[in-house]
Amino acid sequence: MKLKKLFIHGQSLLMAVVLFSCSDVNQSAQQYIDGYTEELLSLYYASAEASWKTNTQIIEGDTLNAYESKQADEALAAFMGSTKNIEKTRKFLESSDQLTDLQIRQLEAILYSAGSNPQIVEELVRKKIQADIAQTETLYGFTYTLDGKKVSTNEIDNILFYDKDPDKRLAAWESSKEVGPELKDGLENLRNLRNQTVQALGYNDYFTYQVSEYGLTTEEMMYMMDKLYEELLPLYRELHTYARYELAKQYNSPEVPDYLPAHWAPNRWGQDWGTMIKVEGLDIDSALADKSPEWIVKEGEKLYVSLGFPELPATFWEKSSLYPYPSDSVVKKNNHASAWHMDLKDDVRSLMSVQPNEKWFQTSNHELGHIYYYISYTNPDVPPLLRGGANRAFHEAIGSMMGAAALQKPYLVGRGLIDENSKSDNIQKLLAEAMDYAVFIPFAAGTMSNFEKALYVDDLPKDQFNAKWWEIVKKYQGIVPPNERGEEFCDACTKTHINDDPAQYYDYALSYIILFQLHQHIAENILKQDPRETNYYGATEVGDFLKEIMRPGATKDWQDVLKGATGETLNATAMVKYFEPLVEWLKEQNKGRKYTL
Repeated sequence: MKLKKLFIHGQSLLMAVVLFSCSDVNQSAQQYIDGYTEELLSLYYASAEASWKTNTQIIEGDTLNAYESKQADEALAAFMGSTKNIEKTRKFLESSDQLTDLQIRQLEAILYSAGSNPQIVEELVRKKIQADIAQTETLYGFTYTLDGKKVSTNEIDNILFYDKDPDKRLAAWESSKEVGPELKDGLENLRNLRNQTVQALGYNDYFTYQVSEYGLTTEEMMYMMDKLYEELLPLYRELHTYARYELAKQYNSPEVPDYLPAHWAPNRWGQDWGTMIKVEGLDIDSALADKSPEWIVKEGEKLYVSLGFPELPATFWEKSSLYPYPSDSVVKKNNHASAWHMDLKDDVRSLMSVQPNEKWFQTSNHELGHIYYYISYTNPDVPPLLRGGANRAFHEAIGSMMGAAALQKPYLVGRGLIDENSKSDNIQKLLAEAMDYAVFIPFAAGTMSNFEKALYVDDLPKDQFNAKWWEIVKKYQGIVPPNERGEEFCDACTKTHINDDPAQYYDYALSYIILFQLHQHIAENILKQDPRETNYYGATEVGDFLKEIMRPGATKDWQDVLKGATGETLNATAMVKYFEPLVEWLKEQNKGRKYTL
């Protein structure tokens, strides 16, 4: 009996020691996470402010902003990638059985963030930061010219959107590619530096590093991209054929080309063709012509507020850069729309160049989707280290869905932008949407993902950049250059994301799939409306549904978030189903026409 009591007493002491040890590890880990977070927030904000200036105050010959940005970025990189933080984080993760799920997620986020800037290769990191800044300045500080006059990218885009003169279109398209040669050496240098820095932590290359945040290998991600492309190819083949024949008529071409000439597409990279379709009764450009750029953004805010989200903070309006600079302005800025969570707290901003037209009406609603995502997951239950989307694609999906919802006819009628008695052709409306969303998949899942995979994983030589780009563009998009484009050009370099948001364009392809899954659920299960004819405005239950997705940030597994919201795993069924009526119509239109994809 005495021995048994001693044994039991010994067990209790052992359990107490184990529990104490677990508690000690847990507490130490939390202290480390809290200390890391406090220092990170300070450095992150300084880096964001400096980057904001380099994107909004670009002056030729002025190196001060670049220097300040370089200093701030280096300080942030040195902290996040410090050998000390890497070693400490790895040590805590070795005891993951003694940590909470929230702690593990934060530690994994710390380690992932260290991957692109590990200080065990400090000199490489410094060079990469400097190269990043130089590439940004070249890209956004470039002066485009057309017919001997300075033009903005908005002016180039407007020609490609609307002008029917093939010669003017060709000149505008060629102008949009002038910056490419200036960026080619920089891209090669950045590719090498990005690869080398992540290789220091055991990643094969930068593309593989970016993909790993999804919990996937490069092979798995590319398989997913190919699968999406193949699922949507029957629709895209019809759209491609239709576009070739219809545009040949518009441009008075004596022949219909087998592949779409790049300057025929109403986008610099052929990634969406929506503006080539004008839907009768849905002339949004005309409805917006007398509106101000400020009205466009305010109207977007009203949509979110009607769903139950708060009004945007005063600082958003004070600190954002929402409207274009004059084309002759000495000061230039990045004209690519973006949303910024400056301090991972309350300072949210957007960088846009809003004009009163359909494109910017949709884009403004999209960017506000990011802003409201930031606002939603900035709450006490989500630590700053996990203030991000469920995955990167979710962030884009929410924004794109809201941009799409703002263009549906019932919504436009409700907002007084379209006459409720106006008659519109539902097939033409679907066609316009497919020219945007469905056309985008071959670009995102096909062209961009495969080019960047070749660039980083396959170490594509610089003297093959342009040839490889056009080989891939032809294969996936069925688009060819209007004239010979040798290696003196770098047309891939003209795409913003390849320079400053690299190796993750598959995010956008995945986001469109998630978009249609979420939208179908909202339409059919919440609004009880046809997914092609919805009006989100004032539907607070839709706002509640979105908040459930957005509020947890990255504290939950993205696949669990999607399954919990829709009851489904990731699939393209909703997108294919949405456009089913259009496919039959296109087949009828394309009878007797030549298919080349």
